[in-house]
Amino acid sequence: MRRLIASFLQAPALASKPVWLDSITSRETEVLVAVAQGLTNAEIGAALHRSAATAKTHVGRLLTKLGARDRTHLVNAASEAGLVDRGGGRHVTWMPSRAS
Repeated sequence: MRRLIASFLQAPALASKPVWLDSITSRETEVLVAVAQGLTNAEIGAALHRSAATAKTHVGRLLTKLGARDRTHLVNAASEAGLVDRGGGRHVTWMPSRAS
């Protein structure tokens, strides 16, 4: 079972770039990656030097644009788009620092 999980986590994504990726802004991409990394709205806001309310607005717009029901769906979308790997690591050049 462990080998199956390990092979799944190491396997490259097979899907091509999703169409919706062109419809989100670079800031929304940053927020999507941060959501996929498990950051809260307050942590995202702090990393972007914005308020938690602004981060929440970005998350809400992502939910609408992607037709996602919740943050879990955003995590799946980020993974499928190749923005983060299946193990939670990132592929893009931006990464906020987590507040302790």
